[in-house]
Amino acid sequence: METHVSPELQAVYDEVAKCGKCGFCQAVCPIFDITKDEGSVARGHNLHIRKLIEGELTLNAELKDPLFECLLCMTCVSNCFPAVRTHENVVQGRAEYIKRVGRPKTLQFLFNNLLPDPKKMAHFMRMGAYGKKLGVSKLASTLGVLKWFGSNLDKAEAIVEKLPTRFFRDRASKLNLTPEHRTVKIGYFVGCGFNFVMPQVSEATTQLLVHLGAEVNITENCCCGLPAYTYGDLEAARKMARKNIAIIEKTDADFIVTECATCASFLKHYTELFKDDPEMAQRSERAAGRIRGFSEFIHSRLPLPAPRNTESLTVTYHDPCHQCRYQGIVKEPRAILKQIPDIEYTEMPQADLCCGAAGSYNVMRYDQSMKILDRKMTSLEKTGAQILTTECPSCCIQLSYGVRRAGLATRVMHISELMRTIYMSDK
Repeated sequence: METHVSPELQAVYDEVAKCGKCGFCQAVCPIFDITKDEGSVARGHNLHIRKLIEGELTLNAELKDPLFECLLCMTCVSNCFPAVRTHENVVQGRAEYIKRVGRPKTLQFLFNNLLPDPKKMAHFMRMGAYGKKLGVSKLASTLGVLKWFGSNLDKAEAIVEKLPTRFFRDRASKLNLTPEHRTVKIGYFVGCGFNFVMPQVSEATTQLLVHLGAEVNITENCCCGLPAYTYGDLEAARKMARKNIAIIEKTDADFIVTECATCASFLKHYTELFKDDPEMAQRSERAAGRIRGFSEFIHSRLPLPAPRNTESLTVTYHDPCHQCRYQGIVKEPRAILKQIPDIEYTEMPQADLCCGAAGSYNVMRYDQSMKILDRKMTSLEKTGAQILTTECPSCCIQLSYGVRRAGLATRVMHISELMRTIYMSDK
């Protein structure tokens, strides 16, 4: 075997070699469904990486597109007989690419300066919120960090309907986070998406947790690091992981809870970043044992108290990829919804199909993302649901955009928002 690639990429050779090229991944891959390109599907990714390691291929622009168009949704893994971990192989391929080609300076700034520092990130996001009011072209010139979105920036503006200028951390000081009768102590991990784009979700989550008897302490965490990881910048991801692990270790709480399925998933899998660092691997494993996603935690507290608002609603649920496949959490949110009085739960066809958001995928590859989203909207329309619930900020944004594009009357809500309305509203 040739040794022209990094040891990290060579380390996945046995994994990519497990691919038997059976083609079952074709039938389930959302991207192959659109492109019909063999390079877009799992066996294509694994073959490319294997040939790179064996020295039969060169990592060039022709291979960049297939590597970076993967959603990392893990649908292929769930339908693969040898369960080849294609999502991890693809990330290592991306890491190899940026080692050779380098990262855009804007991404270096984002991953190394903004995401590790919530205060700096808040400053730039606030600039973005004001810039959005001026129009996307002025936003682009105001925020050079967004230039890497390229020609799709004009389309991207419509995905996020509006941006707040006051974030959850700005509002949190006014919240009463101490219950009358404490039953559990929670460290609340603040996800970037909800903090900066949908702070009302963070408010709903923390208020509901307090209502259910939890004393909530807001952690001083930074970004979980997943954006850097999915791009292939593993060192930037490790930097943020180390910071968050130290914060989790110092947090006086029974559990660390986040309503962001993506954050919960990555926090639980920090050990994968430290395979060559036994001490950090042990610390990350201990930290992971304390992490709970929202519906995962709430499910453990069932049965819930009687609701205040008994309005009849038809509700369905969308499974975020980082929840159903990365964490195996599927039954919990459904069990919660089904036990709420006056809610008629209806299962959505292909509820676990990726919605096409995948972090910033809907901006970077807008046209492909919209085709995936249209398929999801077709499934949603069949349910006739008044409310579509989910647990991921990217999914919330994407699905809300899809509902607007399709002209549907369905309201998209995080499950914590829905539950606050039912259990804390006096309507």
